[in-house]
Amino acid sequence: MFSGSIPALITPFRAGAFDEATFRSLVDWQIEQGSTALVPCGTTGESATMSIEEHNHVVAVCVDQAAGRVPVIAGCGSNDTKVALEHMRHAKAAGAAAALVVLPYYNRPNQDGLIAHYAYLTDNCDLPILLYNVPARTVTDITVETMAELARIPTIVGVKDASGKAERVSAQRLACGPDFCQLSGNDDMALGFMAMGGRGCISVTANVAPGLCADFQRACLEGRWADALALQDRLFPLHAALFSDASPGPTKYALSRIMPDFPTDIRLPMTWPSPASRAAVDAALAHAGLI
Repeated sequence: MFSGSIPALITPFRAGAFDEATFRSLVDWQIEQGSTALVPCGTTGESATMSIEEHNHVVAVCVDQAAGRVPVIAGCGSNDTKVALEHMRHAKAAGAAAALVVLPYYNRPNQDGLIAHYAYLTDNCDLPILLYNVPARTVTDITVETMAELARIPTIVGVKDASGKAERVSAQRLACGPDFCQLSGNDDMALGFMAMGGRGCISVTANVAPGLCADFQRACLEGRWADALALQDRLFPLHAALFSDASPGPTKYALSRIMPDFPTDIRLPMTWPSPASRAAVDAALAHAGLI
């Protein structure tokens, strides 16, 4: 299944529109640097402010540019089950390997509602699903017991866990089985996550430091924990700085520091990061040896 360093790709905009040429170059760079899969149209990709047509186009472009070199896990989540299904069907037709489907946000369904949501999706599309649990954004959490029930559905193959609760990794491994693919959704916690049985990270930092993040994940998967710890120390300030203001503002700023021609447009209601945030990013990039 999926493993290693998997960037939650930012979406470059120029003059308010999707900058397809820059995005294609970003995909190539990520693959060349060792990223093992790609996630377009996640939270970091500003999917919340894309039209359905634009969202589906970005996924299709990502699949086309990846050209089978690495799998594409398409962001397909919505708080409207039928919209999530529409995204999944499009992603499958485009050639995506799986769908990343966040727990429905704002609606706040109970556990029965979560089961019904994912069961409906799997009944109507056979594209494999990675659950995405991020309670800080959705105000909805999935219990270990509910995840275990969903894991019995053959096309629900894993989870991006951004719960911030490290103990969940072991609990979910015991409940869902060792073949259930657990990917960290928090760069800063990925070292502990991997030590407890994780297989990789869907990463914000990998947008900016794909080579270092790929090296870190390889070290973890190969059990080279001293090497992994050294890379964690090198990357940790960047993990923090990229969330020193509303994401993905700091990440787009960081990319513009590494690639001067990288577009810096961010869609409202997100705005350019504060001077303090930009200073934190600059210091973290220097600490990591990236500038």
